[in-house]
Amino acid sequence: MAVRVLVVEDDDKIAAPLVRTLEREGYEVERLAEGLPALPRLASGEIDLLLLDLGLPDVDGLDVCRLAREGGFPGGIIILTARDGELDLVVGLDVGADDYLSKPFGLSVLLARVRALVRRGTGAVAVEPVVEAAATPHGNGLRVDLNARRIWVGDAELVATSKEFDVLALLDVSRGAVVSREKLISEVWDENWYGSTKTLDATIGRLRQKLDEARAPAQVTTVRGVGFRLEDAAGA
Repeated sequence: MAVRVLVVEDDDKIAAPLVRTLEREGYEVERLAEGLPALPRLASGEIDLLLLDLGLPDVDGLDVCRLAREGGFPGGIIILTARDGELDLVVGLDVGADDYLSKPFGLSVLLARVRALVRRGTGAVAVEPVVEAAATPHGNGLRVDLNARRIWVGDAELVATSKEFDVLALLDVSRGAVVSREKLISEVWDENWYGSTKTLDATIGRLRQKLDEARAPAQVTTVRGVGFRLEDAAGA
């Protein structure tokens, strides 16, 4: 089945060649010129990847990104913008974007980013599957089911995006040990990833918030200059 891409871009001069290029590459493409109509499409479960302009006529693209994630959209999100500022980059990643391209951008660069997200969006974390006997090694605490791609805190499921799941899965496989930033970026995004490393930091930040809100008996800690570690809380 073809990967389904939703392009939300109000500028015809940008959207038209973008749609044509994606279709030539075999993607199934829809295009909208406003942000609010995109939300029900994303909630339908029929979209795999969102290419999102920030400067939309009806709503800020950052709000579309945030509402999409709050609504449970698990697919990849690439922000496209003419804005040139680190604040927008950080905010975009904080509200759930996976990548960020400043206009003007080369279509070959965009396609490379799309391919990287599509590869990782299939859920292929480069770790060995857990055996059935080890599927619930942490009792009623935090459990990561690689086969079902589901996260559990006790009997409650913790909803996560594809990238959030992949990061947590890698940390869980080596629970208690440090996983380097380089390993996380290369295995969750791409070994030739050349996007901002703030993408990883934003994903870790969202994971920490979700674990905290779910009162999970585990936490992601930073090992300065090295990477991150998933460790059980005392007494867990």
